Amino acid sequence: MPDPRPADDGARRTFGPVVLVGLASSGFAAVAGHKEMLSIPEATLTAAGGIAPTAQERSVEFPLAGALALVALAAWGVLLVTRGVVRRAAAVLALAASAGIIAVVVVGGFVQDGDAAADLATRLGLDLAAVDVERSAWLWVALGCSLVALVAAGLAVRLVPAWPEMGSRYDAPSAAPAPRGTDHLDLWKSLDEGRDPTDD
Repeated sequence: MPDPRPADDGARRTFGPVVLVGLASSGFAAVAGHKEMLSIPEATLTAAGGIAPTAQERSVEFPLAGALALVALAAWGVLLVTRGVVRRAAAVLALAASAGIIAVVVVGGFVQDGDAAADLATRLGLDLAAVDVERSAWLWVALGCSLVALVAAGLAVRLVPAWPEMGSRYDAPSAAPAPRGTDHLDLWKSLDEGRDPTDD
């Protein structure tokens, strides 16, 4: 009969790398998700003869992508300090949030980029035919990081049962049973009275 321990040890060793990749990719996606995703090049505005707007005025952001990235980042944090079902739920949440970032970036940056161009043209008072939006570097960063975060979260969902967990010594004191049938309040009272509660 084969020994399952080597496989378990291998899965345990993936804990650190997968969590680090998940945290880093979700963090970078959160930063990128709060930056401009689509913008009108300055050359286009100069050719159109319009007033030179600020970078924020001539760009479109996807705030939902940034919000989902923060959810994924928080889920990785929860995964670090929990056990059992809660930990697996956090991994699933990170997976769902990462998939959501990808959906927002793809739909907003590739499917509905024409609508973004129309909105920017209306905002700046330009002819739509003269407006040409370009995808910013932040869009590609958000897309790439969210893909990496999705892979890491998928691995977490699969491997989390074999990952090491924090011991019960890190739980709140009220969660631990009191020795000798007493509660924690009695123990504190004994200490206040100068008695050793562990002394028989």
